Amino acid sequence: MKLVKPQQITAKTAPLKPPSAVIKEVTAEDERIFLAITSTELTPEQERCIITPPGVHAGQHEIMALHWHPEFVPMALIERRIKGAFPNARRELIIPTQHNVLMEYGGFSGVEVDCYSRGFKRKVQLLLHFENSRLQKADVLRSALAHTRDYRATQLHDFIHTIVRPMEARLQEAAAETGADGELVGFVRVQVGKVFHLLEKHADTLPQDAFKNRLLRNFLEALRPTYGDILINRAEAFLNAVKAIVKREFSPKYFYRTSEIIEEARARGAGIVIPHPEQFWPILLAEYDVDGYEVWNPQSREYTEFLISVLKRKNRQRDTSTRRLLAFMGDDTHMGEKINPPSLQNGCKASREVGVQPGWDDISIRKQLAVAGLTRADVLEEYAARLTG
Repeated sequence: MKLVKPQQITAKTAPLKPPSAVIKEVTAEDERIFLAITSTELTPEQERCIITPPGVHAGQHEIMALHWHPEFVPMALIERRIKGAFPNARRELIIPTQHNVLMEYGGFSGVEVDCYSRGFKRKVQLLLHFENSRLQKADVLRSALAHTRDYRATQLHDFIHTIVRPMEARLQEAAAETGADGELVGFVRVQVGKVFHLLEKHADTLPQDAFKNRLLRNFLEALRPTYGDILINRAEAFLNAVKAIVKREFSPKYFYRTSEIIEEARARGAGIVIPHPEQFWPILLAEYDVDGYEVWNPQSREYTEFLISVLKRKNRQRDTSTRRLLAFMGDDTHMGEKINPPSLQNGCKASREVGVQPGWDDISIRKQLAVAGLTRADVLEEYAARLTG
């Protein structure tokens, strides 16, 4: 299949040229902070942090981790952490799913890809999993992922553009929501202007992982010793409100269509899982060619039992010659969070662990899964067979 590239990216990707009055002089300390928060090199202490799991799950014999993000952390260190956390594992299916970047672990590769479902007029996400040998002729898919990654990265430019040019309607909305006055908005504009200047200066040497919205928050956070908690807390509240508006207005139409990604992935022998289905309710009504739904996630637990019942009902209605839909659980671990200082950590994300999904052990959930024939061991065995068969 030849994927048709989505509409070309417009001025969002053009270099931003904020008024010179907004960009204040960048000090040596500003540059030191910027280089520190964009670095992906780990210190010996950070490496020790990665290889040391916070807990040992000696009684868990099956590890199924199909939704997690290595980010910039070396896979060899992650492997040591996982082996330390599950010393008595007998069977495992562990596949990383970086956003729009294929990554490999233990003979399998995976990715979490952003797509656009035209019928629903919204972005959805898919987890794609591959046995490595099936990716030898995946140039079309890799090209689609590269386009998607690059477009998603432009959201940071839109975020900066909103503040430093500025886009007054967005700033007024954020200010009204957070009670920010002109002086506070001016302070944020100056600091974001410095980040913009440093991004342009170091663009050719920065790692891809640096181009994320959290860069602006991390820069403000590093200024806390200089400006104090009250000012930085207010600045971050305003910045978060602006980010929410930017994400709301970010067009998903430049992503490939969901059906196109599914077709190309299936042609390469991929397994396909829909994560966070409660965030994309219409997708439950679609008859996409997928292997199943994620019914539990650290940020998606409210509808687990309902989603299991949906899978059970769908499977009952499916033709006997059709493969059944499976239930998955995603720990959604972000490894980069684990080496951040506490002040920069997202507490929820930092506490997640690859392969640790308490939903499988919840009594009421286990009962529903057992009735549906969807225990962790059953799903692991069946999905692994699909990927390698």
